[in-house]
Amino acid sequence: MVDVGAKDETHRIARASGRIAMQSATLKMITAGTAKKGDVLGVARIAAIQGAKRAPDLIPLAHPLALTRISVEFTFDKKQTAVMCIVQAETRGRTGVEMEALTAVAAGLLTIYDMCKAVDRGMRIDDICLLEKKGGKSGHWLRKRDA
Repeated sequence: MVDVGAKDETHRIARASGRIAMQSATLKMITAGTAKKGDVLGVARIAAIQGAKRAPDLIPLAHPLALTRISVEFTFDKKQTAVMCIVQAETRGRTGVEMEALTAVAAGLLTIYDMCKAVDRGMRIDDICLLEKKGGKSGHWLRKRDA
């Protein structure tokens, strides 16, 4: 692990996103709330939050952080028959929360897959990426649209 002891404590924010593409019938099932396993997005939201909290258990060199906020938003892209997940993670500390935000997105999307795999094994998770980070010595970073 990198020594972050000398770094200043600052408000740190990271936003990450990803998507899961699926058959149109699967997307309709999710939006209608008729999946046999229950509320797909409700469970995926909890999984995303839990993923952020457990990131240092999964990523070997990630620092354990005291998270102050995790927000999880799901949106639907009916044209692409996909669900998008955007997570914002926040802390006040000496290191960033990028890994927590990215892990949260992955956990949320994997949960959607798990809850819907009986009807659509061909779902595809992609485009997981960091959108933005704020705080710390390196300041503000924002993903360019074409990146």
